[in-house]
Amino acid sequence: MPRVKRGPQPRRRHKRVLSQCEGFWGGRKNHIRQAMHVLWKSWQYAYVGRKLRKRDFRRLWITRINAACRENGLSYSKFMGVLIAKGIELDRKVLADMAVRDPAAFKQLTQLVNAG
Repeated sequence: MPRVKRGPQPRRRHKRVLSQCEGFWGGRKNHIRQAMHVLWKSWQYAYVGRKLRKRDFRRLWITRINAACRENGLSYSKFMGVLIAKGIELDRKVLADMAVRDPAAFKQLTQLVNAG
C-alpha cells in the first residue's frame, strides 16, 4: 500500500513558511519544523521591536532637545517645564526636529522660555 502524501494544502503552507524564512541560516531556512520555530520567534522579536522603537525615538528626541538647550544655556527639564506651564504644546518630536534643522527658531524658543 503506498503512503499518503496529504495533497497540495500542506505543500502550500510549507512553501509560505519557507518563503518567509529566506535568508535564515542552515536548516532554519529549509526544514519546516525549524523554520516554523524561528518564524514564530521572529514574530515575537518584531512585536517587541515595535514597542522598543517608540522608546528609542523618544530617548533620541530628548537627547537632541537637551543638547540644543545646553547650547542656549538652559537645561532640558527647566525648558520643558516652562513650555508646559506656558501652554506651548509642541511635542518632543517637533522640538527635536526644530533643534536639528532650524537652530535659530529653537534659540528664539529658549529665549521665550528664559524671559518667563
